Amino acid sequence: MNPAFAYTVVYVKDVAKSVAFYARAFGYNVRRIDESHRWGELESGQTTIAFTPLHQHETDDLTGAVRTPESGQDRPPVEVCFAYRDVDAAYKRAVESGAVPVSEPEEKEWGQKVGYVRDLDGIVIRMGSYVQAPKQD
Repeated sequence: MNPAFAYTVVYVKDVAKSVAFYARAFGYNVRRIDESHRWGELESGQTTIAFTPLHQHETDDLTGAVRTPESGQDRPPVEVCFAYRDVDAAYKRAVESGAVPVSEPEEKEWGQKVGYVRDLDGIVIRMGSYVQAPKQD
């Protein structure tokens, strides 16, 4: 068995606003937003980034309610990481598009440049360089 990692689902307050924000701030193309605005997807390579409301009957009743941090100092128990060739430019674009700056990009001892922002819902986004650059097609 060799399953594919198909989706990361991000629970947000407003699906349409979050999809538009991620497209603008992080450079993704919108794959779709359903008519009810209860599901949205971004094109992100082999794994889809999907968005759905924080609370909805289908999932709350089956798997429990989503819990959000109680203060601005807390963070959700997930971090979304995006890799870029030019982290400084990506970080600047994200902040100019409304991302909340957390930590400007800096070189790490393992050879990666990393910066952090928060999205509209307070989710931490790590923006990092490739430790090994991907092969050119």
